[in-house]
Amino acid sequence: MSDTLTQADATGLHEDGSLARLTIDTIRTLSMDAVQAANSGHPGTPMALAPVGYTLWSQFLRYDPETPDWPNRDRFVLSVGHASMLLYSLIHLAGIEEIDAEGKKTGKPALSLEDLKQFRQLSSRTPGHPEYRHTTGVETTTGPLGAGCSNSVGMAIAERWFAARYNKPGFDLFDHDVYALCGDGDMMEGVAAEAASTAGHLKLSNLCWIYDSNHISIEGGTDLAFDEDVGMRFQAYGWNVIHVDDANDVGALAAAFDAFKATEDRPTLIVVHSVIGYGSPRAGSEKAHGEPLGEENIRLTKQAYGWPEDAKFLVPDGVAEHFHAAIADRGGKARAAWDDLRARYATEYPDLAAQLDAIFSDSLPEGWDADVPVFDADAKGIASRDAGGKVLNAIAAKVPWLLGGSADLAPSTKTDIKGAASFEPSNYGGSNFHFGVREHGMGGIVNGMTLSHLRGYGSTFLVFADYMRAPIRLSAIMEIGAVWVFTHDSIGVGEDGPTHQPIEHLATLRAIPGLDTIRPGDANEVAEAWKAIMTDASHPTALILSRQALPTIDRSKYASAAGVAKGAYVLADSENPQVILIATGSEVSLALEAYETLKARGVAARVVSMPSWYRYELQDAAYKELVLPKSVTARIAIEMGGEIGWDRYVGFEGRTITMSTFGASAPIAKLQDKYGFTVANIVKVANELLETK
Repeated sequence: MSDTLTQADATGLHEDGSLARLTIDTIRTLSMDAVQAANSGHPGTPMALAPVGYTLWSQFLRYDPETPDWPNRDRFVLSVGHASMLLYSLIHLAGIEEIDAEGKKTGKPALSLEDLKQFRQLSSRTPGHPEYRHTTGVETTTGPLGAGCSNSVGMAIAERWFAARYNKPGFDLFDHDVYALCGDGDMMEGVAAEAASTAGHLKLSNLCWIYDSNHISIEGGTDLAFDEDVGMRFQAYGWNVIHVDDANDVGALAAAFDAFKATEDRPTLIVVHSVIGYGSPRAGSEKAHGEPLGEENIRLTKQAYGWPEDAKFLVPDGVAEHFHAAIADRGGKARAAWDDLRARYATEYPDLAAQLDAIFSDSLPEGWDADVPVFDADAKGIASRDAGGKVLNAIAAKVPWLLGGSADLAPSTKTDIKGAASFEPSNYGGSNFHFGVREHGMGGIVNGMTLSHLRGYGSTFLVFADYMRAPIRLSAIMEIGAVWVFTHDSIGVGEDGPTHQPIEHLATLRAIPGLDTIRPGDANEVAEAWKAIMTDASHPTALILSRQALPTIDRSKYASAAGVAKGAYVLADSENPQVILIATGSEVSLALEAYETLKARGVAARVVSMPSWYRYELQDAAYKELVLPKSVTARIAIEMGGEIGWDRYVGFEGRTITMSTFGASAPIAKLQDKYGFTVANIVKVANELLETK
């Protein structure tokens, strides 16, 4: 049988006897059957794009199913995550082998046929939308439209950085491509526009987006809300734009991918015109998008394909072998050649090879924290954003794969790496990234960089975390070590007023499962926070820093800042404390002043610095009791943010000095007086609590 479809074959519904068409229809029918069995899902897009997936994977994608974490593999990102059965069918037919969290083979396929039958079921490896770490072969978690698009830009950036930093004459270790499959919904989302604009500016010629233009949305035709010329928009972004008029024309698809491979000065958008639910009675309708086709419609569709009408989850003889061989023969040889090249590289460039070993094992070089500064006690102090910049630079000098940038705010967030070049088309080895005023896009791009084993970070003002909540949340779902640096963390912003003064933001970040939100109380807590961040790449961190100067606490008088690693620690204490003052960030120094005042008046107090609720909750009950003993119910939480959540730590009898309104435009001292963030008010509230005892 022929292994390719001809132009004439491409327009026909019925099987033509080729293994290519048989494989394409296997992908279609597996997708239909899985969605129907789950009575939930999206069958139409996998049916339409089966020829695209088949052509890309069988002829172009450089991937070794036996080594799915090979660093120089091509990446395939399914940004249309609702079409997950397309990806699951490809993974199954390709014979990708499962690896565990340590990269070791389990001896199982990444996805068996039984796994496909368990689509969308509890604890299955085929969840409704693809999930990174959950299923081998899934490069990133997608579902929120536009997310995969932005991740793919970060992956393409990572490849360019690796190539610029580590490739040497005769040693092209990194030269892979990144493909993302996008849909009309992706193209409507602002994050995809932000990412596309960034990619065009950076001339990422290793990036190819395949845009499924099927003109269907959940509510009906896309012309209800979306009628722009996407191709012209991308040309304006600086992309190479190619049109394929029929998604079933595998010859035209192959030519488009060849054109992408030949393009060296810009990213490529392939606009593929498809019919959603191809071959079914619901073809071309929104009814084919987000619900099962129904048993009768499936029977009629299979009949139209020339498929056994009553067969379910059928993989005809020869299909899996054909598809696996097409990928594995090419990818396996490429991976074996790369392994040999990598071994010779280690002999020629041992220091660089050691860096690569550390990067891809998510480990750190010896002495990475040797130059992290220790800050002397200083009543005037330093803004935690300034301390953060000093610590970041000390670490980046030893860990060059710690890199990132800001949404046009590096002079304010202090996240530029001094003396390092900018990452630009003229220098892909640069460490400073300029994301522009694109917070959402920045978040998705940083996630893509981090998925490539870089320690990526992105920064902006805390109030603008609202613009990028989706990628922050996804970084937590994926359990990746992205770092989100947020400065200007409270009403301490001052004169800029309530539009720039975050109130509810700490609570919303703390509400994200798996996100470590750290708000250090002085420069040495900043240093300890960065140490904690770097030693654990298994979850993301939001590092919350101040605009205003914070006193640097005298650690010879008070406890060591090393307690940051446990989330909360006793900073100042008394024998048998009567009241506990719990504070974070800029309010820690206020709590210490109040402690000294209370102590002078004969009140036994304790100060607990609590920079990270996340880390504190990981401690055992004994440690928690040591810090916040149940016997002391007079507790005050002090934080220039919203009150939500503090009741967990102050209890029914405690009080909070927090924000219950938006702020105001005024100098910080005036704002502190207005909202009660003064030593006098803390002492007053403490006395009121004790009077009720």
